[in-house]
Amino acid sequence: MSDGTQAPVTTTIEDGVAVIRFDDGKVNALSYAAIEALSAGIDQAAEEAGAIALIGGRKAFSAGFDLSVMTAGMDSAMKLLGAGGDLMLRLFMHPQPVVAACTGHALAAGVLLLSTCDVRIGADVPAKIGLNETAIGMSLPAFAMELARDRLTPRALLQGTLLAELYGPHAAVEVGWLDTVVPAGEAEAAAITEARRLAQLSPAAYAQSKKLLRHPTIGRIKASSALESFQLETPG
Repeated sequence: MSDGTQAPVTTTIEDGVAVIRFDDGKVNALSYAAIEALSAGIDQAAEEAGAIALIGGRKAFSAGFDLSVMTAGMDSAMKLLGAGGDLMLRLFMHPQPVVAACTGHALAAGVLLLSTCDVRIGADVPAKIGLNETAIGMSLPAFAMELARDRLTPRALLQGTLLAELYGPHAAVEVGWLDTVVPAGEAEAAAITEARRLAQLSPAAYAQSKKLLRHPTIGRIKASSALESFQLETPG
C-alpha cells in the first residue's frame, strides 16, 4: 500500500486454487478492511478458481474482531459483529471446497472463521485455539454458538463455549476445531495441496451436498438471529 501499511489480505490463483493469504503483520484482527478483502477473495475464487486455500499469518490465523472497533460503543460493536458474521456465513455456505491453514492462534471470531472452512489444517506450533468470550466479559451471539455446535464434539461443546476452554493444536483436533496437525512450516503447502485435490471433485455435486449438509445449521442461525438486535445475511 502507498502509505507503507501492509495489506491485510492478498489473493492469488495458483494452479486452479484461490490462495487467500490473511496476514496484517500482527494478529490478523477482523477489521472492516480485512472483512472486505476476504470477501473480495471469495468473489475472485468463484470466478477464477475451483477451490479456496485460506492461509493465516505468521503470528496468528486470527485473534478475533478489531478491538478498537468492538470497544468503541455498542452500536460500533454490533455493526462489526454483523459484518463479520455475514462473512463467516458466506464462507460456511460457499459452494467450492475451502481449506484453512491455521498457522497460529485462532481466538474468538478467529476460530469461528476457521470453523467455516471445510478442512482445517493446523501447524504444530505453540498456539491457543478456541472461544474465550466469556473469559473476557462477552457473550456469544447465536451464530457463533451454532457454528461451534457444528464443529465441536458433544462433550467439548460446553467446555469450548460457556467455559471458554482454549486448546493447543493437537487438543483442538480431539475436540473438533481442527482436522489435522502438520509440522510447523508445512501448513500452507498442505492446505494448498488439499484444496487442489478437492477441486478435482464434481463442482455441482460438491456444492449441492455441502448445501444439504449445512442447511440445518443455517436454519438454526436464521431462527435465532431473529431474536437478536442485529440481522445476519444468512444464505438461502
